[in-house]
Amino acid sequence: MTQPQEHPELPEFTLAFPGPLRDRLVAAVLSGAKTTTTSLLTEYERGGEPLPRAGRRAVLPDSAGRPVAVIEVTGVRVVRLAEVDPAHARAEGEGHTTVAAWRADHETFWHGPDLREELGDPDFTVDDDTLVVLERFRVAERLPEGGGAVLGG
Repeated sequence: MTQPQEHPELPEFTLAFPGPLRDRLVAAVLSGAKTTTTSLLTEYERGGEPLPRAGRRAVLPDSAGRPVAVIEVTGVRVVRLAEVDPAHARAEGEGHTTVAAWRADHETFWHGPDLREELGDPDFTVDDDTLVVLERFRVAERLPEGGGAVLGG
């Protein structure tokens, strides 16, 4: 993976898969509308990755792999899907005014073929007891267009 020259030591902070959804989410981060994100705990477990922690910095790439910002995690919680609160759902910056609407969109993504393929489970589903990782973050630095290099995945 090639990292931006300004921050070669930082991992990626990817949102969704490359394409229109990632583009919308990155735009929401850059506008300040999106300050939280939600991941499945199983994604970390299956990938053998440590959970994010407050203070962690990472590079946010767009769909083309260009680094656009450095993100700093400001808080992390692991909760049951049924415990996601309205404030977190609104702070995801996707226009959801209720947890039910937020959850419906997230379930569509989590039950989609891309994530099921990534998890290696064509029948993967979530329920109220599914553990999710709630991250709060801020834009620590906006990178110049292209960020000095292209990220590979």
